[in-house]
Amino acid sequence: MPLRVPARVHIVEVGPRDGLQIEPRTLSTADKVALIDRLSGCGALEKIEAGSFVRPDLVPQMADSQEVFRAIRRRPPIRYTGLVGNSRGAERALEAGVDEIDFSVAASETFNRRNVRKGIDESLEELRRIVALAAPGRAPAPAVPVWVTISTAFGCPYEGEVPADRVLRLAEAALEAGAAGVVLADTTGMAYPTQVGELVRQAARLAGTPRLGLHFHNTRGAGLANVLAALDAGAVRFDGSIGGIGGCPFAPGATGNVCTEDMVHMLHAMGVETGIDLSCLVETARWLEGLLGRPLPGQVMRAGPRSRRYPVPEERPRAC
Repeated sequence: MPLRVPARVHIVEVGPRDGLQIEPRTLSTADKVALIDRLSGCGALEKIEAGSFVRPDLVPQMADSQEVFRAIRRRPPIRYTGLVGNSRGAERALEAGVDEIDFSVAASETFNRRNVRKGIDESLEELRRIVALAAPGRAPAPAVPVWVTISTAFGCPYEGEVPADRVLRLAEAALEAGAAGVVLADTTGMAYPTQVGELVRQAARLAGTPRLGLHFHNTRGAGLANVLAALDAGAVRFDGSIGGIGGCPFAPGATGNVCTEDMVHMLHAMGVETGIDLSCLVETARWLEGLLGRPLPGQVMRAGPRSRRYPVPEERPRAC
């Protein structure tokens, strides 16, 4: 059976948050702003996750997120989002002027306590408070949508397999609490394509395709294969990280996210529209590589797009 793909896919860039939060070198506020502004110029990204509002002693790379949000040059209709783990973080995010809040809760009780120091039920209570904070009537600002990222949706480094029905119940509870949508996250790269296809089909029936996103890591080299499996199952929203940087500081063995430019290159080759300028992404990834001072795992920035052509070498005379 041929692979089923949509005509268009929506890309969310998470590099300025999920990518930078694990980097040993903390970028200056000006460099973070420059990265976001460069990404904003690369076309129709649906969202850019520009920072997080968490404890600075735990994630020092994100300590200046309020300053970053105030300094970036916004380019509608791109939405600039901020990650939060509780209502205090949501208050800071709203003060900073986020267009959207991304709230994180794990499908694994152990991981949730490790990540946000709360049980899953406690996190759902926090979600209800956050939705109320962001609701209409928060004069003079309009309502701010709250999306929920369900981490460890495809497996937990502490508990192992996470039952699909637990993930689906959590997604349903998040939507009932007022979430605008849910993102299924493969936090440490434990997902595999058949698992992804089945869970995405079930989640799409529950949430509806427009309210479902996917967030894959390439920890074990299956990132783009999982994107293909999710596409075939009907998904149209994917997170990516410029240059393939990223990882969760609270997850053992975590490595980079699916690389944005590699994913966009694959989608364009398949005839799937994204509205994104691939050459701009590649230039931004190379610029970021110089800024971070280390090789980044993105492949297209190394090999170039499949349309690249090389001159045929001149034939050398034979020795005899």
